[in-house]
Amino acid sequence: MDIRVFTGNVHPKLAAETCRFLGMAVSPATVGRFKDREVRVELGESVRGVDAFVIQPTPAPADTWFELLLLIDALRRSSAERITAVISYCGYACQDRKDKPHVPISIELVGQLVQRAGADRVLLLDLHNETTIAFFGKQTDHLYASTVLVPACRELGVNPNEWVAVASDVGRAERTRGFAKRIHPDLPVAVIDKRRTGDAQTEVMNVIGEIKDKNLLLFDDMIRTASTVIGDTKVLKKAGAQRIVSCVTHLNLTEGTVERILGSDVELVIATDSLPFQPPVGPQAKRFSIVSIAELLAKAVRRIHDNQSVTELYLQ
Repeated sequence: MDIRVFTGNVHPKLAAETCRFLGMAVSPATVGRFKDREVRVELGESVRGVDAFVIQPTPAPADTWFELLLLIDALRRSSAERITAVISYCGYACQDRKDKPHVPISIELVGQLVQRAGADRVLLLDLHNETTIAFFGKQTDHLYASTVLVPACRELGVNPNEWVAVASDVGRAERTRGFAKRIHPDLPVAVIDKRRTGDAQTEVMNVIGEIKDKNLLLFDDMIRTASTVIGDTKVLKKAGAQRIVSCVTHLNLTEGTVERILGSDVELVIATDSLPFQPPVGPQAKRFSIVSIAELLAKAVRRIHDNQSVTELYLQ
């Protein structure tokens, strides 16, 4: 069974880089718009009997989801043998539970849509809440960006005498401990205790751990408005922290976020290319270090195709 890789318009560079590691090219497909702006999809080659992968992050607007869903539907109707949705960033994941009356569980809905469109398998990267994996069906694999972020952090010369790994909130503490252990077995961990006051607003209640005169690796899953990382940085600096490096998986940035980061005390942002990102020009470009997930995705695609374990990728 041959492999075919398709992609929409969100991040063709990531798909092309992934295919480079696979030793192949992205398969042709037209993903455009009708005159009324509805998404139009047409495959450019026969896919009968192939193992098809669709690489597509799904940030807002919702058209990104429709590109993914219609590509899957086209592959199913064209008799692809197996279809895997490779979602490097999963949009609509913020409403992941019914925490108050009269709200949807949006990620459950999109998970059901991916299954209904015809995906046999789903490959995800660092979901906002790991428990929501179940919404995408039984044949779902979850990759962790630590595979590529840990080596990038080690390049900073991190040692347990001068550095501390910091979880951005209590919910990130366990994963941050895993990051820290892989960077250095003795790297200490601190936790920011906070409460959420709005969609992208939080209030820091306490910092648990010793950070005075230390350099900090501040871990979170994504940056959107940067209000959280900048607010955390102010609190940590006030508590005596020295250098502060933000380490995240997804840069799902709103307008003006880059400028806000450049105007803050965040020395460096280390992130993956799960979403397209245009760094600032000039010397300020060094404030962002983008590490590629293309090889990681290629290894996962190859393992899925060969019916091998994907788990082994983040246990190595």
